[in-house]
Amino acid sequence: MITVASILGVSAVALGMVLTPGPNMMYLVSRSITQGRRAGVVSLGGVALGFLVYLTAANLGLSVIFLAVPELYLAVKFTGAAYLGWLAWKALRPGGTSMFEPQEFALDSPRRLFTMGLMTNLLNPKIAVMYLSLIPQFVHPAAGHVVVQGFVLGGIQIIVSLAVNLAIVLAAGTIAVFLTQRPSWLRVQRYLMGTVLGALAIKLATDRAQPTPT
Repeated sequence: MITVASILGVSAVALGMVLTPGPNMMYLVSRSITQGRRAGVVSLGGVALGFLVYLTAANLGLSVIFLAVPELYLAVKFTGAAYLGWLAWKALRPGGTSMFEPQEFALDSPRRLFTMGLMTNLLNPKIAVMYLSLIPQFVHPAAGHVVVQGFVLGGIQIIVSLAVNLAIVLAAGTIAVFLTQRPSWLRVQRYLMGTVLGALAIKLATDRAQPTPT
């Protein structure tokens, strides 16, 4: 039986990860602001499918592959760190933009919105690290079948992440208007986002944790 401590631990990890600005949040906010809430919700559907793909792969042995080929794990980790560093630079550089700052984007079809949401999540290094290194720490063999635990705990993470992201999608337009009317707040949000992303990039690049087999 999964312990309450494991459930609370995964919930806390999921909440901390989803509240940290990253590719998923940036994409969902940009689509919600430029095309409306419906576009944001459709994009969120693609993100949800990406979570399910990672959850299934992680519980069916993706971590075993990384353990067998550590160079592949390092490649994924450093690629993710470089991507987060690039996002941080885009936010902090002179003339950088906030994810809540209105920008011109071409209008996408629902199919493309869903696909881009999926791809954004699949290429999100935060999600890879979470499923391969963080969630397995809350799986205990003594509590029952480890694969079942992995799916249940991963399901909890998905519920938390989707709930927070849905709230962000629904509020993105209102937040954007609020910040646009207050340029100094918009700059603070941009610098804060860039700093957090940069810190995540450094932490990911220097982290020596290895994927845990399920």
